[in-house]
Amino acid sequence: MDAAAPSTLPGGARRAWLAWATAVAFVVYYFSFQTGYSIVNASVQRDVGLSIAQVGAIAAVYTWMFAICQFLSGPLLDRLGARRVLLPAIVLVTLGIGLFASAQSFAMLLLSQLVIAVGACTGFVGAGYVGGSWFGWAKFSFMFGLVQFSASLFSAFNQNLLSLALDALPWRPLFGWVCGLGVLLLLVAALWLRDPAPITGQARQPFLPAVLRSLAAVARRWHVWVAAAFGALCFGAMLALGVVWAPKLLLVRGLAPDAANLGASMLWLGLAAGCFVAPWASDRLRRRKWPILLGIALQIIALGALLYLPSPSSALAFALCLLFGFGNAAHMLAFSTAADVVEPVHIGTSAAIVNGLMFIVGGLMISRPGLRSSLALDAGIQAGTLEMAQFAGRPLLLGVCAAFVIALLMRETYPHPRKAER
Repeated sequence: MDAAAPSTLPGGARRAWLAWATAVAFVVYYFSFQTGYSIVNASVQRDVGLSIAQVGAIAAVYTWMFAICQFLSGPLLDRLGARRVLLPAIVLVTLGIGLFASAQSFAMLLLSQLVIAVGACTGFVGAGYVGGSWFGWAKFSFMFGLVQFSASLFSAFNQNLLSLALDALPWRPLFGWVCGLGVLLLLVAALWLRDPAPITGQARQPFLPAVLRSLAAVARRWHVWVAAAFGALCFGAMLALGVVWAPKLLLVRGLAPDAANLGASMLWLGLAAGCFVAPWASDRLRRRKWPILLGIALQIIALGALLYLPSPSSALAFALCLLFGFGNAAHMLAFSTAADVVEPVHIGTSAAIVNGLMFIVGGLMISRPGLRSSLALDAGIQAGTLEMAQFAGRPLLLGVCAAFVIALLMRETYPHPRKAER
């Protein structure tokens, strides 16, 4: 299943990069919508009449549906190829964003999130699959890192652009325009998104048995679950902060609303930088474990300081958000270390299992601060105080600490040169 160098593929390097760029554009498209929810959720809450628990529930429901469907995305890609999977996915995400823009109730917002999640579940793993199939599975880790780098970088700018756009345009027409961009992306994908070779062998097999065999083959690898566990705890904290809770935490720390939104975008900017560095450093050192441990340690320091450091300045809060995002790139190496222990034909499936568990845990971690806030109010802790933020954010910090322990106990898996060249 390994691919040749782009220059030896049909159509050369141009077709390889166009296919990869289109798949990444899809990831950027739905990921920017997802992270943009942290900016618009206050407007949505006001206009639709939601409680703060419902705001968190909307993000969590998306995450859980995404995670459930995620387990099928890898086997589908391994079986059908990127084109036959990602084109329908773009249609679903575009439709879901249109539903979100027109939603008048909590139920309608939930439905929009479910539709978006079903389409988006194949996007991230699909972009990684496109990179591996066109550029060779030995470059899977680096190409996957570039996918997250691109998504995180655009998400950082997207949050700031959304803040500016919301000053000039209500959120409903704004996301109507975003829906129109999805239609344009679908046209581009129909032209450019191709597989390097026809997918024939697995496509002829009965669907359900083939999927179950792929999942079983990967699930027997205990290390895949170890990788998924530390990756899920790291990414869950990032998702909780980046999608919903970072602006609220920074507001409590004394930042103005615009500054709080800018600080939240620093999380994604840091993640973008880290995703460019972490896979490169892992390949350069020929190690997975130590870059992972260093990244998680940076997250613990940064989040602990954001929660407990007395009176941080705006500049320091921005720096801590940037540091947390940079360290969070360690979660990308969960995909790399899982891919190290499976056959190339199952790399898509291993990535789907890891990503699925990341979003299951992410849904739980998104919802925990909201639930903890309700408990804090019942216990007499005043809303909007630092004590409330610390109480609500403690599960995120404990989750990252647990990720460090798991990574510390895991084995090194960086492949032997002969295996990497297969």
